[in-house]
Amino acid sequence: MALNAHEVRGRVRVTELGFGAAPIGNLSRAIDDTTAEAAVEMAWRQGVRYFDTAPHYGLGLSERRLGAALNRYPREEYAVSTKVGRLLVPNPTPTGSDLPHGGFAVPDDLMRKLDYSADGVRRSLEASLRRLNTDHVDIVYVHDPDDPADLERTIREGIPALIRLRDEGVVRAVGAGMNHAAPLRRIVAECDVDVVMLAGRYTLIDRGGAQLLDECASRDVAVAAAAPFNSGLLARAEPSNTAQFDYRPAPAELVECARRLADMCTQHGTVLPHAALRFPMTHPAVRTVVVGLRTERHVRDAANWCREPLPAALAAALAGAGYP
Repeated sequence: MALNAHEVRGRVRVTELGFGAAPIGNLSRAIDDTTAEAAVEMAWRQGVRYFDTAPHYGLGLSERRLGAALNRYPREEYAVSTKVGRLLVPNPTPTGSDLPHGGFAVPDDLMRKLDYSADGVRRSLEASLRRLNTDHVDIVYVHDPDDPADLERTIREGIPALIRLRDEGVVRAVGAGMNHAAPLRRIVAECDVDVVMLAGRYTLIDRGGAQLLDECASRDVAVAAAAPFNSGLLARAEPSNTAQFDYRPAPAELVECARRLADMCTQHGTVLPHAALRFPMTHPAVRTVVVGLRTERHVRDAANWCREPLPAALAAALAGAGYP
């Protein structure tokens, strides 16, 4: 059941498949504690030893569930990452559900407050440690500093604060995680980061992050390639007209592109999600592919696809396949 593992600058060891814990924070729809715990347990049985979460995911629910599920395993045998930049504070005007605003089927008694300051980063991490029920995390990412002012503060305050915590041994590796490659390129160029998480921008159908990955490889910065299915479009053997792309209905031209890729996979004896999960691993900067996992079946499928290399002819064809 073993999965390959790789080093992040000699500081952290991560498996090629990372458990993305947003779904067990009730992303899009609710699941119960038993289902969440079973997914984490199946991941462990399949050899997954890297787990990624964030306060954003279910307003802390993902961290609490993940911490509780991992508590039974030796802490030195796995790596956990979480994120900073969103403090959870009381919501003065709750509506009953976070789903319409935040995308998670949880009560909205709390709300997210963006804070990329040094103090905000430290307070966010302290709260995450409590929810995860651990004395340290292995990787901390600054989460989505999309606004130019937030990016400036991240570079000036947030990441330097994390580097100090890394020097103190509170965390082992630091970086940033985003859906956009351009800000990450600046962070990699200007900050002493160990790793970046790029979501959805180096996939079979969207390779907009290729330059970032090349620059990471040249600087020995590891990459965690997240969201290889682009939130659903590449997750099934036959993409549907109602498929999602980056959490929105996929444009018709992208659905058609996904279907062409699916046909190529079928011709080579495999399925589209297998190719989608394996594709990011072809870049030398990528150390792990982080997949959002909700159920035991999702975990089994992802682990099997991760372990099984693509046919050489298919890999070569996909490398040069047309995509928007």
